[in-house]
Amino acid sequence: MKIVAVALLCAVAGAAVAQSPLSPGAPVADAEAASPITAAEARATALDFAKTLEETYVFPEIARRYAAALREKAASGAYDGLGTAAAFAEQVTADLRAVSPDNHLRMWVGAPPPPGAGPGRRPGGPPGATGAPSPRRAPIEDAQWLAPGIAYVRLNVFPPEPEATRAAEAFMADHADAKTVIFDIRTHRGGGLDQMDVIFPYLFARPTPLVAMDTRASVDRAQGNPIPEGPTLRRVEAGEDVVRRVHSVVPHAIETRLFDAKVFVLTAGRTASAAEHFALALKRTGRATLIGEPTGGAGHYGGMRPVGTRFAAFVPVGRTFDPETGKGWEGSGVAPDVEVPAARALVTALERAGLAPADAARIAAGVKVEGSMERIRPRA
Repeated sequence: MKIVAVALLCAVAGAAVAQSPLSPGAPVADAEAASPITAAEARATALDFAKTLEETYVFPEIARRYAAALREKAASGAYDGLGTAAAFAEQVTADLRAVSPDNHLRMWVGAPPPPGAGPGRRPGGPPGATGAPSPRRAPIEDAQWLAPGIAYVRLNVFPPEPEATRAAEAFMADHADAKTVIFDIRTHRGGGLDQMDVIFPYLFARPTPLVAMDTRASVDRAQGNPIPEGPTLRRVEAGEDVVRRVHSVVPHAIETRLFDAKVFVLTAGRTASAAEHFALALKRTGRATLIGEPTGGAGHYGGMRPVGTRFAAFVPVGRTFDPETGKGWEGSGVAPDVEVPAARALVTALERAGLAPADAARIAAGVKVEGSMERIRPRA
């Protein structure tokens, strides 16, 4: 069975619902979600999902536990009387997360998108990976000079869209004479590598490994890498059970003015998936100071798979982590260097950029953040 829609770190809960690679397909009609499910269909679907998890989930030992739990539930009739397709999908998701929490693992009503739908390198999870869908927001919602020498950009998602990649690079080029750059990812739900790969070259003076990514070897061999390799994503030696790739940055060949700029990254509990990849890459290399709250804790990547006859599930097949420590952020999030309430993160960054407290407060008050900064689900 092929993986049908891939994302590296994307918990975009509707933020990219228009991009089929980041979604399980068109939004499911209420009537379909509320349609009845028989005991026979529920049992068969649970058993099908158990087999898929056993064969593909990133950690084989946890995969076996997931599969055993679903088979036990199906055999006991636990799914027989749930009534609707949506109630069944929600219960299966809850049962799996009770065995071992994973902020990307989830089942939906509805078929996944077709294989190869849409372009882009996608490192995360599906929409709704950390909760219910939310309205789509612009990938770059605000980009401006907050003060002389202080550039600011608010990023909501890293979608597989060339225009979003061009906009990200345009921001970097247009603000290449900044002394301080503030990346606001407090409302960022995830996405892929494309925008990161045009931002990072402006910030690093030398080639630098950023994060490592391990894919379950059996999945990689059978179906290929969920995230296509390229100049910034290269395979390295690892154990027999995983295929390891390192995401690196190659410095910009011409524009060097930002190499010495101060960089601040604003984080919140809502910051998830690819946004956490972005944050960890800049934190662990010492290139940026993270200010705000611990991030959401969605650190696995994978893709959408069909389950049964009318369901789909996002199944993580790999994990992203710090190559020096071996630690990822699944469940725990990426800790900020300077922990303050998310609402005060911009003020703190401006003060650290050299502004007087009164000026920092005044400027921050003029920056309106529309999206929620709250984490959708309590930490595991």
